[in-house]
Amino acid sequence: MRIIFGLVLIIGIGLAGFAVYIAKGRFDQYQAALVQQRGEILPTTTVYVVNRQLAYGERLALTDVTAIRWPAEHVPFGAFTTAEALFPEGQDVPRMVLRTMERDEPVLVNKVTGPGEDAGVASRLGDGMRAFALRTDVSSGVSGFLRPGDRIDVYWTGSAGGESMTRLIRSNVQIIAIDQIADEDRNNPTIARTITIVAPPEEIAALAQAQATGAISLALVGVNDETISENVEVSTSQLLGVTAAEVVSGPRVCTVRNRRGAEVVETAVPCIN
Repeated sequence: MRIIFGLVLIIGIGLAGFAVYIAKGRFDQYQAALVQQRGEILPTTTVYVVNRQLAYGERLALTDVTAIRWPAEHVPFGAFTTAEALFPEGQDVPRMVLRTMERDEPVLVNKVTGPGEDAGVASRLGDGMRAFALRTDVSSGVSGFLRPGDRIDVYWTGSAGGESMTRLIRSNVQIIAIDQIADEDRNNPTIARTITIVAPPEEIAALAQAQATGAISLALVGVNDETISENVEVSTSQLLGVTAAEVVSGPRVCTVRNRRGAEVVETAVPCIN
């Protein structure tokens, strides 16, 4: 009886082990098929991401990035897919960070400088473009709410043809630095004494002439505003709603000042000539 019980127990254990083996094999086949199916549906490629938070002006080295698998059809524009593309001159020639990047964020070409370049203004100038500084104050500088990366309209106020006027002279000009700060991630208002803009040489010549002959005022352009402003000009006569003839033909008033102690009294008198 004991022998029969032992044989039944051994046979039962063997059948259970065989069933577990068959189930595990089936599960492994299912997992392999699922992985293969996913690979066929969603092909991936290598993309380099940062492995820690990097702020403006920091050095980007090979130890700061990690290669991960990324969906091949959704690689961000400007991403680096090889270490040779990210550091073409070797690990000893790093790049500098131009905009803050969070951990696991892809490294994009517009967020880093070229190999060996610093994070200064010169690294942001395109071909044929120049940097130019405009003097500002709390009133002309939009109360300090400008920051690098914003776009502005530039207005000139001065005299032309014997009449005072204000004219829009340049539209959608990009700011690349405030005072000596080129960090686009700064959000705190700063009362700037100068702003640095980027423009072609002919526009810079016009801005330099305007700054030397009159007063410059700035108007902030909306982030999503892509419109180009038409020619805008307002003279004193247009502002007051009068014609130049009315201004010239207006009555002349002549006065004489007399001092009476600490008080100065003006008296109207007939005009001569």
